[in-house]
Amino acid sequence: MPDHKIEIKPKPWGHEIWFAHTDKYAGKILHIKKGHRYSLQYHEKKLETQYIYKGKVKLTYGTDQTNLQEKILNAGDKIDVRPYTIHRLEALEDAEVFEVSTPDLDDVVKLHDDYGRSGKGNDEELDKKLNRNI
Repeated sequence: MPDHKIEIKPKPWGHEIWFAHTDKYAGKILHIKKGHRYSLQYHEKKLETQYIYKGKVKLTYGTDQTNLQEKILNAGDKIDVRPYTIHRLEALEDAEVFEVSTPDLDDVVKLHDDYGRSGKGNDEELDKKLNRNI
């Protein structure tokens, strides 16, 4: 079996550890700092499950941006995110979230972002720059 290296991806809200990325699946650990949140976003193809391993988060979710719901999740809770489901996690305390998904890791459409990021896909250079400024 070929070894895939573990990658650490800085984000303005914390960082991600990519521990698996194959042509069939992906695995990440999201470290979200208290008071921060990732983009309000959806995916066009990506299907993911997020498991709250540590901390407490606020989930914002729905299919209509004008009528989103909120739910508090604690360690041990999980969510399944299907394509076109709008979602975002906000850390109410430092949080670690395990994410397993289809391998479409650049399939993200950002609708709103606290750090000025927008549009489709990821911009690793911008994420690194924003991470240093926090």
